Amino acid sequence: MKKPKINLFNFLKMVPERIKKAEEAPDDAIKPLSSYKVNALAAALHPAVQYLTVSAVTKLSPDVKLYRLTPDKSAGTKRLAPFSAGAYISVTVKIDGCTYSRPYSIASSPRDAAEFYEIAVKRVNGGVVSSYIHENWVVGASVTASEPCGEFGYEPLRDAKTVICAAGGVGITPFRSMAKAIAEGSESFNMVLLYCARKEEDIIFKSEFDAMSGVKVVYVLSDEEKPGFEHGFADAELIKKYAPEGDFSLFVCGPTAMYRFVEAEAKKLGLRRKYVRREVAGQPDDPKSEPDYEPADKEIYEIKVIQNGTEKTVVCGADEPILRALERGGTSAPSRCRSGECGFCHSRLVSGKCYTPSSCDSRREADKIYGYIHPCIAFPRSDLTIEVPPAR
Repeated sequence: MKKPKINLFNFLKMVPERIKKAEEAPDDAIKPLSSYKVNALAAALHPAVQYLTVSAVTKLSPDVKLYRLTPDKSAGTKRLAPFSAGAYISVTVKIDGCTYSRPYSIASSPRDAAEFYEIAVKRVNGGVVSSYIHENWVVGASVTASEPCGEFGYEPLRDAKTVICAAGGVGITPFRSMAKAIAEGSESFNMVLLYCARKEEDIIFKSEFDAMSGVKVVYVLSDEEKPGFEHGFADAELIKKYAPEGDFSLFVCGPTAMYRFVEAEAKKLGLRRKYVRREVAGQPDDPKSEPDYEPADKEIYEIKVIQNGTEKTVVCGADEPILRALERGGTSAPSRCRSGECGFCHSRLVSGKCYTPSSCDSRREADKIYGYIHPCIAFPRSDLTIEVPPAR
């Protein structure tokens, strides 16, 4: 079949008509893009930034506090962005002139977003941000946060009807949100919660879970044996004990060691990979423990950072995530998950060599070919030059 020929002369004849229409158009100013309903809706669902206020602080344990965050209307946030159970927000804090970000799972119900978010923060030994939050976030304090993010939630097209949820320590927070959503009727799946802790005193939200309907909760203690509690870990035997016949999903949230352990146990059960989900794990606790660890030939490397046409040099430890060195050196880099998943810190490696653990490398193949890295989970293996996008 022959392609029809295009008569370009017909297009030329349209020019006078277009000029006439332009001259007849009113002189009114063009409406700003934000005035269109679809853009207003997009801004409400996905705000570039949310300005919040701490409205309540509850001490849950010696090292964990629950913070209730409400919109700071005076700063421009009139209402909170909605979210699905399992989402997180990334909070930004400034400490000694440097900007840091950390992701925290939302522990409250999606329905509560009409009024507030709740996040639980565990104080970590040597943790710059967690220590700052514990010492400075009091009622009335201002908080800057991202929109709700993440993919750790129930999806009926992917997940089985029954979900075994393995929580470790403060990793209970997204499951609290899911459990509340089930109790309120906004989520519909069978939730079996294996809540793992060292001792009974380490369990937070216990009274809430004990009173909650629609969720089966099993408390698992590793360091104590008590009536009414399972003893040990969330291993294949325990998971199988509470799992239904046939397919089930396995959701995991806790420390990095727990991810490795539970995912290895899941393989013994023959679970399909799509049924095993985990919350973003954060930066590797110890890259030396990664199976594909690449040793460094020095302890400290220099990184030349290019951002918005300016250059600066920061130093980075061989087993320190590059993003951490950027923040400490005063570079405000974009970041959300800090786990290599979201891609917000996506940066160009101009020169040098990095090591990225395969266990958390979510880059596209094209990124690997054309020299892009995620600084949050990349470690220097030579002096580097990187081009970092500006933070929003």
